[in-house]
Amino acid sequence: MTEKSKHRLWPALCMTTALVAAGIAAPESVIISRAEAASVQTGGYADLVERVAPAVVYVEVTKTLDEADIAASGQMPLPFSEDFARRFGLPFPGLPGQPDGQERRQAGVGAGFLISAGGDIVTNAHVVEGADEVTVTLADGTRLPAEIVGTDPTTDLALIRVTADHDLPHVSWGDSAALRVGEEVIAIGNPFGLGSTVTSGIVSALGRDINAGPLDDFIQTDAAINRGNSGGPLFDAEGRVVGVNTAIISPTGGSVGLGFAVPARTAQQVIADLADDGQVARGWLGGQIQPVTEDIAAALGMDSPGGVLIGDVGGQTPAAKAGLKRGDVVTQVGDSAVDSPRDLMRLVALSRPGTEVTLGILRAGQPRQIEVVLGNKADQPA
Repeated sequence: MTEKSKHRLWPALCMTTALVAAGIAAPESVIISRAEAASVQTGGYADLVERVAPAVVYVEVTKTLDEADIAASGQMPLPFSEDFARRFGLPFPGLPGQPDGQERRQAGVGAGFLISAGGDIVTNAHVVEGADEVTVTLADGTRLPAEIVGTDPTTDLALIRVTADHDLPHVSWGDSAALRVGEEVIAIGNPFGLGSTVTSGIVSALGRDINAGPLDDFIQTDAAINRGNSGGPLFDAEGRVVGVNTAIISPTGGSVGLGFAVPARTAQQVIADLADDGQVARGWLGGQIQPVTEDIAAALGMDSPGGVLIGDVGGQTPAAKAGLKRGDVVTQVGDSAVDSPRDLMRLVALSRPGTEVTLGILRAGQPRQIEVVLGNKADQPA
Protein backbone atom coordinates (compact mmCIF):
# COMPACT_ATOMS: atom_id res chain seq x y z
CA MET A 1 0.00 0.00 0.00
CA THR A 2 1.20 3.57 -0.48
CA GLU A 3 2.31 5.80 2.40
CA LYS A 4 0.04 8.67 3.35
CA SER A 5 1.23 11.98 4.75
CA LYS A 6 -0.27 11.28 8.14
CA HIS A 7 -0.41 7.52 8.27
CA ARG A 8 0.49 4.37 6.44
CA LEU A 9 -2.02 1.84 5.27
CA TRP A 10 -0.40 -1.57 5.70
CA PRO A 11 -1.54 -4.77 4.01
CA ALA A 12 -3.09 -6.50 6.77
CA LEU A 13 -3.17 -8.87 9.31
CA CYS A 14 -5.26 -10.19 11.90
CA MET A 15 -8.55 -8.72 12.84
CA THR A 16 -9.60 -8.65 16.40
CA THR A 17 -11.49 -7.00 19.13
CA ALA A 18 -11.81 -6.97 22.89
CA LEU A 19 -14.89 -8.98 23.48
CA VAL A 20 -17.39 -7.95 26.05
CA ALA A 21 -19.14 -10.40 28.28
CA ALA A 22 -22.42 -11.63 26.90
CA GLY A 23 -25.47 -10.26 28.69
CA ILE A 24 -27.59 -12.63 30.76
CA ALA A 25 -31.35 -12.35 30.57
CA ALA A 26 -33.16 -13.29 33.79
CA PRO A 27 -36.45 -12.61 35.59
CA GLU A 28 -36.39 -9.43 37.67
CA SER A 29 -36.53 -11.51 40.84
CA VAL A 30 -33.22 -13.18 40.01
CA ILE A 31 -30.10 -11.29 41.07
CA ILE A 32 -26.81 -12.48 39.63
CA SER A 33 -23.76 -11.72 41.73
CA ARG A 34 -20.53 -10.44 40.21
CA ALA A 35 -18.85 -13.75 40.99
CA GLU A 36 -21.65 -15.69 39.28
CA ALA A 37 -21.52 -13.42 36.27
CA ALA A 38 -17.76 -13.90 36.04
CA SER A 39 -18.18 -17.67 36.16
CA VAL A 40 -20.36 -17.52 33.07
CA GLN A 41 -17.36 -16.08 31.23
CA THR A 42 -15.03 -18.92 32.22
CA GLY A 43 -13.44 -20.38 29.12
CA GLY A 44 -14.38 -17.41 26.95
CA TYR A 45 -14.28 -18.45 23.32
CA ALA A 46 -12.19 -21.54 23.93
CA ASP A 47 -14.79 -23.96 22.57
CA LEU A 48 -15.32 -21.87 19.44
CA VAL A 49 -11.59 -21.50 18.82
CA GLU A 50 -11.04 -25.22 19.33
CA ARG A 51 -13.63 -25.86 16.64
CA VAL A 52 -12.47 -23.38 13.98
CA ALA A 53 -8.71 -23.06 14.53
CA PRO A 54 -7.82 -26.28 12.67
CA ALA A 55 -9.07 -24.64 9.46
CA VAL A 56 -6.74 -21.63 9.77
CA VAL A 57 -3.40 -21.99 8.00
CA TYR A 58 0.00 -20.30 7.84
CA VAL A 59 1.03 -19.18 4.34
CA GLU A 60 4.69 -18.76 3.35
CA VAL A 61 5.78 -17.38 -0.01
CA THR A 62 9.07 -16.76 -1.76
CA LYS A 63 9.69 -14.71 -4.86
CA THR A 64 12.71 -13.64 -6.87
CA LEU A 65 13.49 -9.93 -7.12
CA ASP A 66 16.16 -8.28 -9.19
CA GLU A 67 17.90 -5.03 -8.30
CA ALA A 68 15.63 -3.07 -10.65
CA ASP A 69 12.57 -4.19 -8.69
CA ILE A 70 14.16 -3.16 -5.41
CA ALA A 71 15.37 0.18 -6.74
CA ALA A 72 11.94 0.96 -8.20
CA SER A 73 10.19 0.41 -4.89
CA GLY A 74 12.88 1.98 -2.73
CA GLN A 75 12.60 -0.93 -0.34
CA MET A 76 11.89 -4.62 -0.22
CA PRO A 77 8.15 -5.12 -0.80
CA LEU A 78 5.83 -6.45 1.86
CA PRO A 79 5.09 -8.85 3.57
CA PHE A 80 8.57 -8.09 4.97
CA SER A 81 12.08 -7.18 4.01
CA GLU A 82 15.44 -8.84 4.44
CA ASP A 83 16.33 -6.37 7.19
CA PHE A 84 13.04 -7.09 8.93
CA ALA A 85 13.74 -10.81 8.78
CA ARG A 86 17.19 -10.37 10.29
CA ARG A 87 15.96 -8.21 13.16
CA PHE A 88 13.20 -10.59 14.10
CA GLY A 89 15.12 -13.80 13.46
CA LEU A 90 12.69 -14.97 10.80
CA PRO A 91 13.60 -17.26 7.87
CA PHE A 92 14.64 -15.44 4.75
CA PRO A 93 15.86 -17.38 1.69
CA GLY A 94 19.07 -15.99 0.28
CA LEU A 95 20.52 -14.55 3.51
CA PRO A 96 22.98 -12.99 3.47
CA GLY A 97 22.09 -10.96 0.35
CA GLN A 98 23.56 -11.74 -3.02
CA PRO A 99 26.08 -9.39 -4.66
CA ASP A 100 24.75 -6.33 -6.49
CA GLY A 101 23.17 -7.09 -9.85
CA GLN A 102 22.14 -10.61 -8.91
CA GLU A 103 18.71 -11.88 -8.02
CA ARG A 104 17.59 -11.69 -4.43
CA ARG A 105 14.92 -13.77 -2.78
CA GLN A 106 12.07 -12.23 -0.84
CA ALA A 107 10.20 -14.22 1.77
CA GLY A 108 6.78 -13.40 3.14
CA VAL A 109 4.25 -14.75 5.54
CA GLY A 110 0.51 -14.49 5.81
CA ALA A 111 -2.56 -16.37 6.92
CA GLY A 112 -5.47 -18.10 5.25
CA PHE A 113 -8.36 -20.43 5.95
CA LEU A 114 -9.73 -23.61 4.40
CA ILE A 115 -13.22 -23.42 2.91
CA SER A 116 -13.43 -26.97 1.58
CA ALA A 117 -12.38 -30.47 2.57
CA GLY A 118 -10.56 -30.68 -0.75
CA GLY A 119 -8.01 -28.00 0.13
CA ASP A 120 -9.36 -24.66 -1.16
CA ILE A 121 -7.84 -21.80 0.88
CA VAL A 122 -8.76 -18.12 0.99
CA THR A 123 -6.03 -15.52 1.58
CA ASN A 124 -5.07 -12.02 0.39
CA ALA A 125 -3.85 -11.33 -3.13
CA HIS A 126 -0.94 -9.27 -1.81
CA VAL A 127 0.29 -12.29 0.15
CA VAL A 128 0.73 -14.60 -2.86
CA GLU A 129 0.76 -12.44 -5.96
CA GLY A 130 3.97 -12.89 -7.95
CA ALA A 131 5.18 -15.72 -5.73
CA ASP A 132 7.51 -18.38 -7.11
CA GLU A 133 6.58 -20.80 -4.37
CA VAL A 134 3.71 -20.96 -1.87
CA THR A 135 3.83 -23.31 1.11
CA VAL A 136 0.96 -23.84 3.52
CA THR A 137 1.39 -25.09 7.06
CA LEU A 138 -1.74 -26.68 8.52
CA ALA A 139 -2.71 -26.40 12.16
CA ASP A 140 -1.24 -29.87 12.85
CA GLY A 141 2.15 -28.80 11.47
CA THR A 142 1.82 -30.51 8.09
CA ARG A 143 3.52 -28.50 5.32
CA LEU A 144 2.06 -28.71 1.82
CA PRO A 145 2.90 -26.97 -1.45
CA ALA A 146 0.08 -24.79 -2.73
CA GLU A 147 -0.94 -23.67 -6.20
CA ILE A 148 -2.37 -20.24 -6.87
CA VAL A 149 -5.79 -20.76 -8.44
CA GLY A 150 -6.40 -17.05 -8.97
CA THR A 151 -6.02 -13.58 -7.51
CA ASP A 152 -8.18 -10.46 -7.58
CA PRO A 153 -6.10 -7.37 -6.74
CA THR A 154 -9.18 -5.13 -6.85
CA THR A 155 -10.55 -6.73 -3.68
CA ASP A 156 -7.15 -8.07 -2.51
CA LEU A 157 -8.45 -11.64 -2.41
CA ALA A 158 -6.85 -14.86 -3.61
CA LEU A 159 -7.72 -18.54 -3.82
CA ILE A 160 -4.95 -21.10 -3.38
CA ARG A 161 -5.21 -24.88 -3.20
CA VAL A 162 -3.40 -27.74 -1.49
CA THR A 163 -3.76 -31.48 -2.00
CA ALA A 164 -3.86 -33.91 0.91
CA ASP A 165 -4.61 -37.63 1.20
CA HIS A 166 -7.53 -36.98 3.53
CA ASP A 167 -10.35 -34.50 4.02
CA LEU A 168 -9.19 -31.25 5.60
CA PRO A 169 -10.99 -29.28 8.32
CA HIS A 170 -12.75 -26.22 6.94
CA VAL A 171 -15.03 -23.37 7.95
CA SER A 172 -18.14 -21.86 6.40
CA TRP A 173 -19.10 -18.35 5.36
CA GLY A 174 -21.34 -16.22 7.53
CA ASP A 175 -23.71 -13.39 6.65
CA SER A 176 -21.69 -10.19 6.86
CA ALA A 177 -24.74 -8.21 5.73
CA ALA A 178 -26.35 -9.06 9.06
CA LEU A 179 -23.45 -7.71 11.13
CA ARG A 180 -24.15 -4.83 13.48
CA VAL A 181 -21.78 -2.27 14.95
CA GLY A 182 -20.79 -3.44 18.43
CA GLU A 183 -21.13 -7.13 17.60
CA GLU A 184 -18.44 -9.43 18.95
CA VAL A 185 -15.90 -10.92 16.56
CA ILE A 186 -12.69 -12.94 16.84
CA ALA A 187 -9.76 -13.48 14.50
CA ILE A 188 -7.07 -16.10 14.12
CA GLY A 189 -3.91 -15.25 12.22
CA ASN A 190 -0.14 -15.41 11.97
CA PRO A 191 1.34 -12.10 13.22
CA PHE A 192 5.03 -11.70 12.43
CA GLY A 193 5.22 -15.37 11.55
CA LEU A 194 4.60 -16.44 15.15
CA GLY A 195 1.92 -18.94 14.17
CA SER A 196 -1.68 -19.32 15.23
CA THR A 197 -2.75 -16.32 17.31
CA VAL A 198 -6.29 -15.60 18.50
CA THR A 199 -7.64 -12.10 19.11
CA SER A 200 -11.08 -10.72 19.86
CA GLY A 201 -13.04 -7.50 19.70
CA ILE A 202 -16.08 -5.82 18.23
CA VAL A 203 -17.28 -4.50 14.91
CA SER A 204 -16.32 -0.81 15.08
CA ALA A 205 -17.98 0.30 11.84
CA LEU A 206 -19.38 -1.05 8.58
CA GLY A 207 -19.03 0.01 4.96
CA ARG A 208 -15.71 1.77 5.47
CA ASP A 209 -13.95 3.40 2.49
CA ILE A 210 -10.20 3.62 3.19
CA ASN A 211 -9.19 4.56 -0.37
CA ALA A 212 -7.68 1.13 -0.94
CA GLY A 213 -9.68 0.55 -4.12
CA PRO A 214 -12.89 1.33 -6.01
CA LEU A 215 -14.88 -1.39 -4.25
CA ASP A 216 -14.01 -0.49 -0.64
CA ASP A 217 -16.70 -1.71 1.73
CA PHE A 218 -14.67 -2.80 4.74
CA ILE A 219 -15.70 -4.08 8.14
CA GLN A 220 -13.77 -2.00 10.68
CA THR A 221 -12.73 -3.58 13.95
CA ASP A 222 -10.56 -2.67 16.91
CA ALA A 223 -8.70 -5.92 16.38
CA ALA A 224 -4.96 -6.03 16.90
CA ILE A 225 -3.69 -6.44 13.37
CA ASN A 226 -0.04 -6.83 12.47
CA ARG A 227 2.17 -7.99 9.61
CA GLY A 228 1.70 -11.64 8.75
CA ASN A 229 -2.00 -11.82 9.58
CA SER A 230 -3.05 -10.86 6.06
CA GLY A 231 -5.72 -13.19 4.73
CA GLY A 232 -6.80 -14.51 8.11
CA PRO A 233 -10.49 -15.00 8.93
CA LEU A 234 -12.71 -12.74 11.01
CA PHE A 235 -15.29 -14.91 12.79
CA ASP A 236 -18.64 -14.05 14.31
CA ALA A 237 -19.65 -15.46 17.69
CA GLU A 238 -21.00 -18.59 15.98
CA GLY A 239 -17.68 -19.40 14.32
CA ARG A 240 -18.70 -18.38 10.80
CA VAL A 241 -16.35 -16.33 8.62
CA VAL A 242 -17.77 -12.83 8.21
CA GLY A 243 -14.63 -11.15 6.86
CA VAL A 244 -11.11 -11.56 5.47
CA ASN A 245 -8.59 -9.45 7.40
CA THR A 246 -6.81 -7.20 4.94
CA ALA A 247 -5.56 -3.80 6.16
CA ILE A 248 -4.83 -1.45 9.01
CA ILE A 249 -4.40 2.28 9.33
CA SER A 250 -1.52 3.23 11.59
CA PRO A 251 1.01 6.06 12.02
CA THR A 252 3.71 3.50 12.87
CA GLY A 253 2.83 0.35 10.93
CA GLY A 254 1.75 -1.45 14.11
CA SER A 255 -1.78 -1.98 15.35
CA VAL A 256 -3.59 1.00 16.87
CA GLY A 257 -7.02 -0.62 16.83
CA LEU A 258 -8.00 0.36 13.28
CA GLY A 259 -8.27 -2.90 11.36
CA PHE A 260 -10.26 -3.69 8.23
CA ALA A 261 -11.69 -6.87 6.72
CA VAL A 262 -13.28 -7.59 3.34
CA PRO A 263 -16.91 -8.57 4.06
CA ALA A 264 -17.87 -12.20 3.50
CA ARG A 265 -20.63 -11.16 1.08
CA THR A 266 -17.93 -9.79 -1.23
CA ALA A 267 -15.30 -12.43 -0.54
CA GLN A 268 -17.62 -15.38 -1.05
CA GLN A 269 -18.64 -14.13 -4.50
CA VAL A 270 -15.09 -13.29 -5.62
CA ILE A 271 -13.70 -16.61 -4.40
CA ALA A 272 -16.46 -18.55 -6.18
CA ASP A 273 -15.55 -16.69 -9.38
CA LEU A 274 -11.86 -17.51 -8.94
CA ALA A 275 -12.70 -21.17 -8.30
CA ASP A 276 -14.59 -21.28 -11.60
CA ASP A 277 -11.81 -20.17 -13.96
CA GLY A 278 -9.16 -18.33 -11.93
CA GLN A 279 -10.49 -14.90 -12.94
CA VAL A 280 -13.10 -12.45 -11.75
CA ALA A 281 -15.58 -11.16 -14.35
CA ARG A 282 -17.16 -7.84 -13.39
CA GLY A 283 -20.37 -6.30 -14.57
CA TRP A 284 -20.42 -2.96 -16.40
CA LEU A 285 -23.20 -0.40 -16.65
CA GLY A 286 -21.55 2.47 -18.52
CA GLY A 287 -22.37 6.15 -18.47
CA GLN A 288 -21.24 8.95 -16.19
CA ILE A 289 -22.43 9.19 -12.61
CA GLN A 290 -22.15 11.65 -9.74
CA PRO A 291 -23.48 11.99 -6.18
CA VAL A 292 -26.74 13.76 -5.52
CA THR A 293 -25.88 16.83 -3.43
CA GLU A 294 -28.34 18.98 -1.54
CA ASP A 295 -28.38 21.49 -4.40
CA ILE A 296 -28.99 18.78 -7.00
CA ALA A 297 -31.69 17.20 -4.84
CA ALA A 298 -33.45 20.57 -4.53
CA ALA A 299 -33.22 21.15 -8.29
CA LEU A 300 -34.72 17.72 -8.97
CA GLY A 301 -37.52 18.23 -6.44
CA MET A 302 -36.24 15.51 -4.12
CA ASP A 303 -36.98 15.71 -0.39
CA SER A 304 -33.35 14.92 0.52
CA PRO A 305 -30.03 13.98 -1.11
CA GLY A 306 -29.53 10.33 -1.97
CA GLY A 307 -28.94 7.99 -4.86
CA VAL A 308 -26.71 8.52 -7.87
CA LEU A 309 -27.32 10.98 -10.71
CA ILE A 310 -26.91 9.62 -14.24
CA GLY A 311 -25.04 11.89 -16.65
CA ASP A 312 -24.06 11.02 -20.20
CA VAL A 313 -25.29 7.57 -21.31
CA GLY A 314 -24.32 7.84 -24.98
CA GLY A 315 -22.92 5.00 -27.04
CA GLN A 316 -23.72 1.32 -26.94
CA THR A 317 -23.55 1.03 -23.16
CA PRO A 318 -25.83 -1.28 -21.16
CA ALA A 319 -27.24 1.86 -19.51
CA ALA A 320 -28.21 3.37 -22.86
CA LYS A 321 -29.62 0.11 -24.21
CA ALA A 322 -31.82 -0.25 -21.10
CA GLY A 323 -33.24 3.24 -21.54
CA LEU A 324 -31.51 5.11 -18.72
CA LYS A 325 -31.51 8.84 -19.38
CA ARG A 326 -29.52 11.85 -18.34
CA GLY A 327 -31.01 13.17 -15.10
CA ASP A 328 -32.25 9.79 -13.83
CA VAL A 329 -31.38 9.07 -10.20
CA VAL A 330 -30.51 5.46 -9.36
CA THR A 331 -31.70 4.60 -5.85
CA GLN A 332 -31.53 0.80 -5.84
CA VAL A 333 -29.83 -2.18 -7.49
CA GLY A 334 -31.89 -5.30 -6.91
CA ASP A 335 -32.68 -5.36 -3.19
CA SER A 336 -29.74 -3.13 -2.23
CA ALA A 337 -30.08 0.61 -1.65
CA VAL A 338 -27.76 2.99 -3.50
CA ASP A 339 -26.64 6.04 -1.52
CA SER A 340 -23.43 6.97 -3.34
CA PRO A 341 -21.53 6.37 -6.60
CA ARG A 342 -19.34 3.89 -4.71
CA ASP A 343 -22.43 1.84 -3.81
CA LEU A 344 -23.53 1.70 -7.45
CA MET A 345 -20.05 0.81 -8.76
CA ARG A 346 -19.62 -1.93 -6.15
CA LEU A 347 -23.03 -3.52 -6.70
CA VAL A 348 -22.60 -3.54 -10.47
CA ALA A 349 -18.99 -4.74 -10.37
CA LEU A 350 -19.87 -7.65 -8.08
CA SER A 351 -22.49 -8.86 -10.55
CA ARG A 352 -21.45 -11.12 -13.40
CA PRO A 353 -21.55 -9.85 -16.99
CA GLY A 354 -24.76 -10.87 -18.71
CA THR A 355 -26.74 -10.65 -15.48
CA GLU A 356 -30.06 -8.85 -15.70
CA VAL A 357 -30.46 -6.51 -12.75
CA THR A 358 -33.36 -4.33 -11.73
CA LEU A 359 -32.53 -0.68 -11.11
CA GLY A 360 -34.82 1.42 -8.99
CA ILE A 361 -34.72 5.00 -10.31
CA LEU A 362 -36.36 8.37 -9.93
CA ARG A 363 -37.25 10.06 -13.24
CA ALA A 364 -38.75 13.53 -13.01
CA GLY A 365 -39.48 12.76 -9.38
CA GLN A 366 -41.42 9.58 -10.14
CA PRO A 367 -40.18 6.12 -9.09
CA ARG A 368 -39.63 3.57 -11.84
CA GLN A 369 -37.88 0.26 -12.40
CA ILE A 370 -35.60 -0.52 -15.32
CA GLU A 371 -34.13 -3.89 -16.30
CA VAL A 372 -30.49 -3.74 -17.37
CA VAL A 373 -28.34 -6.53 -18.82
CA LEU A 374 -24.82 -5.79 -17.59
CA GLY A 375 -21.84 -5.78 -19.92
CA ASN A 376 -18.31 -7.02 -19.21
CA LYS A 377 -15.94 -4.51 -17.61
CA ALA A 378 -12.97 -6.42 -19.02
CA ASP A 379 -14.09 -5.59 -22.56
CA GLN A 380 -13.81 -1.85 -21.92
CA PRO A 381 -10.73 0.34 -22.39
CA ALA A 382 -8.77 0.96 -19.20
